[in-house]
Amino acid sequence: MPDEPGLAAPAVAVAVAQFAPTADADANLAEITRLTDIATARGARVVVFPEYSSAFIDPFDASLAAHAQDVGGPFTAALTRLAARHGIHLVAGLLEHGSDGRRVHNTLVAVDAGGVRARYRKLHLYDAFGQRESDWIEPGPLAPPEVFAADGLTFGLQTCYDLRFPEVTRTLVDAGADVVLVPAQWVRGPVKEHHWRTLIQARAIENTVFVAGADHPPPLGVGQSMVVDPQGVVIASVGTSTDVALAHLDPDLIRRVRELNPALQLRRFRVVAGE
Repeated sequence: MPDEPGLAAPAVAVAVAQFAPTADADANLAEITRLTDIATARGARVVVFPEYSSAFIDPFDASLAAHAQDVGGPFTAALTRLAARHGIHLVAGLLEHGSDGRRVHNTLVAVDAGGVRARYRKLHLYDAFGQRESDWIEPGPLAPPEVFAADGLTFGLQTCYDLRFPEVTRTLVDAGADVVLVPAQWVRGPVKEHHWRTLIQARAIENTVFVAGADHPPPLGVGQSMVVDPQGVVIASVGTSTDVALAHLDPDLIRRVRELNPALQLRRFRVVAGE
């Protein structure tokens, strides 16, 4: 039944699915299928999986390129079939062929029954905390952000380390995003759990949007996949296990929060792409 005029838009159920991908692509797809079945049984309309969901090598080595695919390759095709079966949107990270045959792109795809609706190549590579992601990963180009719509909300994509660069989220919000989805492999370390929670909440508060982060569980990731509302309140979360957390996103909450806190209207600077 269509919405009646004057009635608030219904809440949209968004799930974050936390699991630990391996180099076994078939096993990863089997786990994605299992967790999607759980999420949709709970009513999920959008399900978000971690960075590197297609394949993950620890530590990175020359075999990484052997696990890369095209965006239209078998991993995305499998996601599309799964999305079609449930009538939902799926978001997950994959290893995409790079331009030089050695490095690969760290790419996110959002799919529904019709195929890819948005893609994002990680811009900021994790050359920090003793890591060198850029040795193996090619950064994405500066380009207008791709967003996709689902059940009346607009969703934007970014990846893991991008959380430390607030302008990434701001460009998504300027492109119309109501919800920012953050697949991640947030590496464990001193205070890293604190950074993960704080940055997700900060990006939500300063932009008055929902933010949903899906991570790998320990021992490599910090876990704690979560969905945060436009005031920075955690409304659903996973601990350190392989699991799914579901939140119902009220589109009207964004309007109500922005009436109280019109920070986007009051800002005096704009974000523009740079080198």
